[in-house]
Amino acid sequence: MLDQLRAMGVFACVVEKSSFSGAARNLGITTSAVSQQIRSLEQEMDVTLLHRSTRKLSLTEAGQAFFHSCQEMLAAAERGKIRINELRDDLIGDLRIATTPELGAFHVIPALSHWMSAHRGLSVHFEADHRYIDLIEGRIDIAIRMSQRIDDQSLNAIPMARVDQVLVASPSYLNQSAPISRPEDLANHDLIPINLMNGYQDFSFQHASSGERVDLQMKNRLQTNNVFIAKALCQQGHGVARILYLDVQKELINGSLVEVLPDWNLPAFNLYALTQKREQQPMKIHRCLDALKQYFGQLPGGRNLLEAC
Repeated sequence: MLDQLRAMGVFACVVEKSSFSGAARNLGITTSAVSQQIRSLEQEMDVTLLHRSTRKLSLTEAGQAFFHSCQEMLAAAERGKIRINELRDDLIGDLRIATTPELGAFHVIPALSHWMSAHRGLSVHFEADHRYIDLIEGRIDIAIRMSQRIDDQSLNAIPMARVDQVLVASPSYLNQSAPISRPEDLANHDLIPINLMNGYQDFSFQHASSGERVDLQMKNRLQTNNVFIAKALCQQGHGVARILYLDVQKELINGSLVEVLPDWNLPAFNLYALTQKREQQPMKIHRCLDALKQYFGQLPGGRNLLEAC
C-alpha cells in the first residue's frame, strides 16, 4: 500500500512538471526511478496513464481521472500533516487527565482553572477514580498520583510536591478522651482508616527531634474508602484519622480538626504527574504540566508540604 501511495505521488509530480526529468529533480531521485514507478502503476492497474512522445507527455482519459484522485490523496495527506503539527505544537484537541476525586476537586481543578479558560481549543476530560488506570488503555495524557515512589519504568514520573501524612481529630474528641502524648497512647483510641491504603492499621512514627521510632497497630470499628467520609466521621468525634495533609489543610486552618502528635512524623508521600514515555510530547501536555508545577510549587504548608527535589 505504501509503495502504491508513493508511486501515486510520483505520478502527480510527473504531470505537474510535464516531464520525467523535472519530476526526478523535484523528488531528488533518478529519471529511471520515476519511469519505473509509472510503469509499475500502469502494470498494476492494466491501463495507460500517459501518452509519451519525444516532445511532451499527455494524459490519457484514465490518466486524467487518476491524476484527480492523486491530487485528492496528496491534499488529504497534507491536511493530515498540518493537523498532526497543530496537535503537537498548539493547545488544541483532547487532553485526558486521571486523578483521585479528592485531588481533582481540591487541587487539580484549581491548578488548571485559569489555564483551561485561556485555551478554549482544548477539550479536557477528567477521569476521577481511586482505581489504577492504565495510561495507554485509558488514553490518559497525564495521571496525578500520590505514592512513596513510582516503580513503573515505562512512565515519566514528574515530582510535584512532597506531602506529609498527619493524624487528626476533632477538638471535642480530644477534650473527652484519654490524652495522647506518645504514639503508644493511641492504643486507647479508635482509628478511622481510609482502607484504600495498604496496611491501613499499621503505623510507623519517627520523632522529629530525637529520631526515636515507634511502630504500632491501631484498632478500628469504623472505616471508609473515602477521604470526605473519614473527615466527616472525624469531625463528629468518632476517633482519630490518618489523612494526607493536602486533604485536611483547610480543616486544620479553621480549627475543625487538630493535628495529633505533631512532633512525630509518619512516612511522607510524593505527588507525581505521570506521562507516557515518548520522544516528543505534545505542547498541550508540556503546558499543562507547567501549570500544575506552578500551582503545587506555591502551596503553603511549612513542614507539611515541601517542594519536591
